[in-house]
Amino acid sequence: MTSAMTSEPLPPLLENPDPKTLAREVLVALKYRVGKDTTVATQYDWLTASIKVVRDRIVDRWMQATKEAYDQKEKRVYYLSLEFLIGRLMRDAFSNLGLMDNMREALSSLGVDLDLIAALEPDAALGNGGLGRLSACFLDSMATVDIPAHGYGIRYANGMFRPEIPDGW
Repeated sequence: MTSAMTSEPLPPLLENPDPKTLAREVLVALKYRVGKDTTVATQYDWLTASIKVVRDRIVDRWMQATKEAYDQKEKRVYYLSLEFLIGRLMRDAFSNLGLMDNMREALSSLGVDLDLIAALEPDAALGNGGLGRLSACFLDSMATVDIPAHGYGIRYANGMFRPEIPDGW
């Protein structure tokens, strides 16, 4: 193990950070996690830094919930679907954490338009229709009622899955 792995954990992040705090965190993420200075950062770099700031707030909760589920020997749902149409996640994460307005203001203070960078986020698009959307809604519903769950799918190598039955097999 490296010394960084054995050091004390970082202090918990503020639950409801003000725009100034968020702006500072975005700048730190841009510099130290994306490796860019504000003078050369692209809109995609700002998107990445913003996502990392919010992800840091989600990780502790995710790890704690997972630990509690294992400690309490809770059952977990493992949901297998060929498709998941989860959509873009940044706006959902900002909103679910109650950070949308403060993040918008923080980014604006840095000269970044949240709507512009949000449009750059790629859509996972792991499907093409009803099954994928239904699967994503099912996982979202389980999260809403605190059911520990994981979604599993298949990795498409060459586009959509096309089942074939040669000679009846």
